[in-house]
Amino acid sequence: MHLVIQGADIETRDLKQLAKLSGAGAIDRLADTAFRLRNAQPAPGIAELCATAKLDHGFVPENRRLTDFKLLVMDMDSTLITMETIDELADMVGIKAEVAKITESAMRGEIEYDESLRRRLALLKGLDTSALQRVYDERLRFSPGAENLLVNVRAAGIKTLLVSGGFTYMTDRLKSRVKLDYTHSNVLEISNGKLTGAVIGDIVNADAKRASLLRVAKALGISSAQIAGVGDGANDLKFMAECGVSVAYHAKPVVREETTYALNCSGLDAMLWLLSAEIN
Repeated sequence: MHLVIQGADIETRDLKQLAKLSGAGAIDRLADTAFRLRNAQPAPGIAELCATAKLDHGFVPENRRLTDFKLLVMDMDSTLITMETIDELADMVGIKAEVAKITESAMRGEIEYDESLRRRLALLKGLDTSALQRVYDERLRFSPGAENLLVNVRAAGIKTLLVSGGFTYMTDRLKSRVKLDYTHSNVLEISNGKLTGAVIGDIVNADAKRASLLRVAKALGISSAQIAGVGDGANDLKFMAECGVSVAYHAKPVVREETTYALNCSGLDAMLWLLSAEIN
């Protein structure tokens, strides 16, 4: 195993202490924000030191290569992009705080997802569809490192699937913008140019995200070991449970506890160093 350490400010003294704790044989600099400690072993104190120093850490099997993976599955809101789409739509009518409170509760797993979405959409009933374009144009931002992650996985021949409890208005545009292979999300019901407060068809919840992943994996003829997944909310846990490697990205505690790795301090492309043990 190798111990990967990532963060915006990695002190030499912290690396030396981590090497001592883990019994590492050598330290490789991968980038300004990433180091790999070779032949390291889990040990008490590593997680605590990293948390104090605001560093992300993960043990990576020495034989793992990026090309071992054939599919990357991602959540959209607060993962691929920085915002929660429905919260920003609510801001257009001055009820962001009310809707965001429901969103947060759902992401922590406190409210059943379908019910949370129905409640939030009901508050948006009558919103003009022009608000969707405004949110896309004015507020959508990629998470740090997201575009670099996608460039690298695409170069490695890895397919990409975006599964979202958000809306096709956003996922369709992101699909063409950053060359995603597959997307699956909710279809908003619209009447006379305004939101009705409902979706067309079944709600894309945790089960639907998992089912979408399984469909794509079957079509590609790949196993769970060849799938990597990343998300931030409780409704991502079912699809990430089907992944050989799962990453909680700036996630809620309930998510961090159930995934292979957690990235709390780094950008999304920090995931790349967890998917490959190659020494550059």
